[in-house]
Order: sequence, then C-alpha cells, then structure tokens
Amino acid sequence: MTVEENKAIVRRCVEEAFNRGEPAAMDEFLAPNVVPHPLPPGIPHDREGLKRFFTTLLGSFPDYCLTIEDMVAEEDKVVIRSTISGTHKGDFMGIAPTHKKVTWTAIEIWRIEGGKVVEIWGEVDQVAMMRQLGAIPPPGHG
Repeated sequence: MTVEENKAIVRRCVEEAFNRGEPAAMDEFLAPNVVPHPLPPGIPHDREGLKRFFTTLLGSFPDYCLTIEDMVAEEDKVVIRSTISGTHKGDFMGIAPTHKKVTWTAIEIWRIEGGKVVEIWGEVDQVAMMRQLGAIPPPGHG
C-alpha cells in the first residue's frame, strides 16, 4: 500500500465509521486482530472492545464528531491530530449528563497492513474534557 492509500483508509474510517456513528462499519477498515492501545482499563484491546467503547462514547455524546486537523504518514503509519466534539447527553464515566458541548483533542498513530488498520496508539486530552464536564476544577480552583 502507498502512503496515500494508507491515509485514505484512516480518513474513510473516521468519516464512514466514527463520524457517522456506525461502529459496525469499523469492520471494513480494522483488521480482525487490530490492537487499539488507547482503550480504558477493563475494555479488551481488540476490535470488539474498540467498537464497544465507541458505542458507549456515542451513548454519552450522540453528536460525536472527529475533525482531522493534521495528517502525516510514512511507510505503514498514519498520524492524525484531531479535534473531537460532542454534546454530553448520556452518562459518561459516572458523570451524569450536563448537556454541555465539549471539545477535546487527540493525537493517534494508526498502523496499516494489507489495507487494514492493525494497531492504533493514542493520546487524548481527557483533562480538558473532564474540566468542561465539571469533573475536574480549573487550575487555581481546587
């Protein structure tokens, strides 16, 4: 696969699975043995675990939207810097719905093999999200 083909796979996965809120569509892009490293404790680090976590995320933020701000690729890896937003309308990690529109950022590395995503690493700014939800006080207020 070329670097451009790998970038297209990641872009399509974001657009056709994540932003349409269709976890089942992930099967087209993720290898059966994909290892998603950024999942919370207690969720299996496999394709079904990622789909389960995303379904939970959609229940909390039904208008979830991931915007790719930057995309860089080399060989079998694609890196995206993204902005994620959604309105908190369902319980999230024990936080009752606030109905607040929140925005957070992430940086992820996707590894592609044979036209499928086989590994994902990610760093998500969960502190920013939790501050917006009121679960963490802003600096100097705690």
